[in-house]
Amino acid sequence: MKLKNIVKIATLLIFVSSLIFAQEMKPEAATLYNAGNKLLKSGQYNGAIAKYDSSLAIQEHPNTLYQKSIALKKLRKFNEAEKALTRCIELNPDFVAAYSGLGTTYYSLKKYQLAIDNFQKYIEKTDNEKSKKKVKKFIGLAYTQLGQEAKRNGKHKKAIEYLMEAVKNYKYDSAYLALAEIYIELGEFEKALQAADNAINYRKKISKGAGYYYKGLAFKGLGDKEKARENFKISVKDRTYKANSKYELKQLK
Repeated sequence: MKLKNIVKIATLLIFVSSLIFAQEMKPEAATLYNAGNKLLKSGQYNGAIAKYDSSLAIQEHPNTLYQKSIALKKLRKFNEAEKALTRCIELNPDFVAAYSGLGTTYYSLKKYQLAIDNFQKYIEKTDNEKSKKKVKKFIGLAYTQLGQEAKRNGKHKKAIEYLMEAVKNYKYDSAYLALAEIYIELGEFEKALQAADNAINYRKKISKGAGYYYKGLAFKGLGDKEKARENFKISVKDRTYKANSKYELKQLK
């Protein structure tokens, strides 16, 4: 999932829960806070931040810090957003939305374990089952990133652990495909076949031939040339896997 979409969805998910009426603030701070919210809604993010900063100079309020973090993330100023959200939680550890906000911030900064930790805290603290389901998807995406990183570094066992955690939280096609590739490399062809099937069944982002290519490799590893051919004939239609599939089909003649 693209980073801007993750930030957008997470913001929509928790924006409403972040709103606490201005009477909890000093009147002068509340006026500036409300002005910042209007600018935020109209897409004037720098102006919103200026109003929030003026409000914070009068009263350091968790709501203002949270709203400021949203504007900062819109401007891709993730390090500053992290500081605002961390301070928000220091002032109010029960500000539930801030944990999800930190999760998406750390994801944007590619600090995936920290993202997972904060998403988990959000799940522990919220009673909203619909929101929990959405945040579990983000956890799955973060574990997938950790798994793919471990895979690139040749740490197959750790990669499998991360990717299995990913699919426990979200049936993510890319995670299943990465598992299939690892199992092929390890010679665990039955597991590769199952992972490739799951990649096909839950396909949303990966190309059409991806799962079939790895199914072909799994069947080849199991000595079933007929089924290997069947799957390579499907994957050869995918531009991404065309050359590799042609090569495999030649080898099976």
